[in-house]
Amino acid sequence: MTQLEAARKDIFTEQMKIVAKEENVDRNYLIKAIAKGKIVIPSNKNHTNLHPYGIGGDLRIKVNANIGTSLRNIDLQKELDKVEMIENLNAESVMDLSTAGDLDNIRKEIIKNTSMMVGTVPIYQILTENSEKISNIDIEDILHTIDKHGKQGVDFITVHCGIKKEALSLIKDRTMGIVSRGGSFISRWMKEKEEENPLYEYYDEILKIAQQYDMTLSLGDGLRPGAIVDATDRAQLHELNVLGELTERARESGVQVMVEGPGHVPLNEIKRNMDLQKEICNNAPFYVLGPLTTDIAPGYDHIVGAIGGSLAAYFGASFLCYVTPAEHLRLPTIEDVKAGVVASKIAAHTADLAKGNQKAWDMDQKYAKMRHDFDWEGMFKNSIEMEKPYRYRKESTNFDTEECSMCGDFCALKMLEKELE
Repeated sequence: MTQLEAARKDIFTEQMKIVAKEENVDRNYLIKAIAKGKIVIPSNKNHTNLHPYGIGGDLRIKVNANIGTSLRNIDLQKELDKVEMIENLNAESVMDLSTAGDLDNIRKEIIKNTSMMVGTVPIYQILTENSEKISNIDIEDILHTIDKHGKQGVDFITVHCGIKKEALSLIKDRTMGIVSRGGSFISRWMKEKEEENPLYEYYDEILKIAQQYDMTLSLGDGLRPGAIVDATDRAQLHELNVLGELTERARESGVQVMVEGPGHVPLNEIKRNMDLQKEICNNAPFYVLGPLTTDIAPGYDHIVGAIGGSLAAYFGASFLCYVTPAEHLRLPTIEDVKAGVVASKIAAHTADLAKGNQKAWDMDQKYAKMRHDFDWEGMFKNSIEMEKPYRYRKESTNFDTEECSMCGDFCALKMLEKELE
């Protein structure tokens, strides 16, 4: 039984109990929202050390971080170090996007070494193992790989089911074409085989596998815009409408589902994109990459993504996929991953505050009291990331005084205290 099926039977699962307690939400609210598909709890029954989190509805905004090997960068321990650091920064999810090495073992070790939700893109493994003979890939290869991920305990998978042959002609006027690896693979497969997208054609078979393991489907945006000038075009909207259809079919099958959103979107179009997704996909949790609000900041795309992510979350996105400073440039180092997680956690918390989340407000109120009291240790421990603020403070000329070195004797709080005395 999936979390969705349990909710429809008014069964309050252990995963739901944990989510309700941590989010401070009512049992009935949570069950009803899950039953309607507005909230999902990705929790594969085979991920035995999982700490479940809820995504969607009025719950806190969650953050995902991507990791994974590439052909010239195959070091499992480095990826596991990233996993540990991501979890220590309180991100809720990690996606393994590995495309080189022993993919089954890499995935196994990641699942074993984290209590975070784990996501994958099975089509990456299929592509990696068949890169020289794409036209020979058949649906059995695809279904077998998806089933393998489910058996290993993957909590959610990205599947690019929404790209249809009729949409491919819509990208001819784009500046960036298709920037999704999964989308590009499916497009190439359809052209070589002269057939419809197998993930769409055999969607019911994918649903059966997902239902068996309670593996949440994350409907991928294979035609997402990869440049500001391509945002909200006909290709993107065509796919979104197909994802709306597939969302309902998943819910009817008792499968939890969320929808992935656009990559590059100017600030003034973010609200429209969130509203369209909520309308077309009937309030399914929206999982967004960024979005990136400008194309001209390589090396600083974690900041660009945080700007777009905070606004997207305020207007309805539920799940932020981080963007690192290395985006578009290289495979992220552990330092890049850290910067990306911190930026996305800031964006998520900013949106939670704006939406009136009580837990977020309590955190800021507590922090303000510590700042007023010059409780430096308390501030460090309660920061989104504590190492950098501690280092900045320690390196200052006023490390041994209450006030910081910016104002020194002219500290506003100190001067006010003297006046009050």
